[in-house]
Amino acid sequence: MGDLIKGKDVANVITQEVKEAAEKIKQKGINPKLMIVRVGEREDDLAYERAALKRMESCNILCEVLKLPIDISQENFILALKKVNDDESVHGILLFRPLPKQINEDDVKFIIRPEKDIDCFNPINAAKVYEGDETGFPPCTPLAAMEILKYNKVNLKGSNSVVLGRSMVVGKPMAMLLLKEDATVTVCHSKTKNLSDVTRNADILIAAVGKSQMVDGNFVKDGAVVIDVGINVDEEGTMTGDVKTDECIDKASLITPVPGGVGSVTTAILAKHVIKACKLLNKQEGVL
Repeated sequence: MGDLIKGKDVANVITQEVKEAAEKIKQKGINPKLMIVRVGEREDDLAYERAALKRMESCNILCEVLKLPIDISQENFILALKKVNDDESVHGILLFRPLPKQINEDDVKFIIRPEKDIDCFNPINAAKVYEGDETGFPPCTPLAAMEILKYNKVNLKGSNSVVLGRSMVVGKPMAMLLLKEDATVTVCHSKTKNLSDVTRNADILIAAVGKSQMVDGNFVKDGAVVIDVGINVDEEGTMTGDVKTDECIDKASLITPVPGGVGSVTTAILAKHVIKACKLLNKQEGVL
């Protein structure tokens, strides 16, 4: 049986680092601030919001939530987002996605300034991820997965890594971050043939497909490291991952749970990005 690796220890290390950095920048009269922009009340957004608020409080970072109605028009949404973007007291903007169907993401994705775009919505930051430019902001979730791998001293160089999922939020940037560490990466998706045959060859399996407990023991090679990035909420309000943890832990060497795994580190990365953005915007030396 493998080890269950929770994110708490990793998150605590990052949180302490961020807390110290926040204190130093506050001594200069600058108050780091995050603005969360939420459209509607999706349960997974609300869960992330609660966790983010708690993390910002523990890091001494100001945080507000802009709540917008689910039926907001694109015109009014753009006006609201521009107002936040132009607010000099706000250093980081987290926009929950996906947006409702009446809002075209292609029409709004350039609105948030790259320096405030702490979760990689603006294509400029996405391009920086692909180029390996560390002045940008990779999405918080795949970066959290990387922090867990590094904290647990998982050898990425030359590893056969499989990413299950190809979204711009997790799958694609996850692949780029792994490539940067010299992993050999395969990206799988809904059209991949013989999917479990591909994933069973993985030394490191990143599950980010967004389907509750889709990954069972048949997907996992003996001794593999399994990182469950999925956050799904069932009809009873129970949070589940993309992986059947109880089944896969018998084959994996290391595996993250949901909840208590990648999610807890994601909010710590979010806080770290707020401080980084605050320093960039205020031309302070050194970035986290």
